[in-house]
Amino acid sequence: MKKALLAAALCAGCAAPAFADLALATSKNCMSCHAVDRKVLGPAFKDVAAKYKDNKGAVDQLANKIMKGGSGVWGPVPMPANNQVSEADAKKLAAWVLSTK
Repeated sequence: MKKALLAAALCAGCAAPAFADLALATSKNCMSCHAVDRKVLGPAFKDVAAKYKDNKGAVDQLANKIMKGGSGVWGPVPMPANNQVSEADAKKLAAWVLSTK
């Protein structure tokens, strides 16, 4: 019984950071144009993670794009600047996006 409770607690702890970042992405309106596993207006987060998987500077690069916007990487629709996203939150979002599978 103790092992089952410990396993459940560990599992819950593992899921919490992913949930927290999905909540942050939702609160910053990222999910209006993106989804984790499918293209909406912008690319799926799993596709972004795949594209940048070997890029060591990807967190900073994507955080900058989250804050300032960008265009041309994923097609003709530009990503608008997100002035309401702090640098710390942008880095947290970028790290989470890069961790999606």
